[in-house]
Amino acid sequence: MKKLLRYLLTLFFIVAGVNHFINPQFYLPLIPPYFPFPESINVVAGIVEILFGFGLLLEKTRKAAAWGIVLLLVAFIPSHVYFIQIGSCVPDGLCVPAWVGWVRLVIIHPILFAWAYFCTKN
Repeated sequence: MKKLLRYLLTLFFIVAGVNHFINPQFYLPLIPPYFPFPESINVVAGIVEILFGFGLLLEKTRKAAAWGIVLLLVAFIPSHVYFIQIGSCVPDGLCVPAWVGWVRLVIIHPILFAWAYFCTKN
C-alpha cells in the first residue's frame, strides 16, 4: 500500500508538472499579481514538480523529494488564497463555486501535505 501511494503521488506531481508546460494559461491567472515574473514562476513550479515527482522513485532521493513537495505545497498557499479572494473564478478560465476554492485550501491541500509527509517515511 505504501508503494502504491508513493507511485500515485509520483504520477500526480509529474503530470501536474508537465501540465505547467502544456497548459500554462491554466496556471498563470492563478499566480497572484503581487508576484513578479509569473511565467518564470510557472516554469519553475513545473520543473520542480517533475523533479520532486521523479525523486520519489529513488530510495536515495525519496525523503528529500517528499520534503521538497511539502515545501512546494507551502509555496502554493498564496495561490490558493488568491483564488478564494477572486471568488474562485478566473475570467475566461477556471470558474467554480466559491466553496471549491475553500475545499482545495482546507481539505485537499492538507491531504497532499499528509500524503507527502507519509512518503518521507520511506
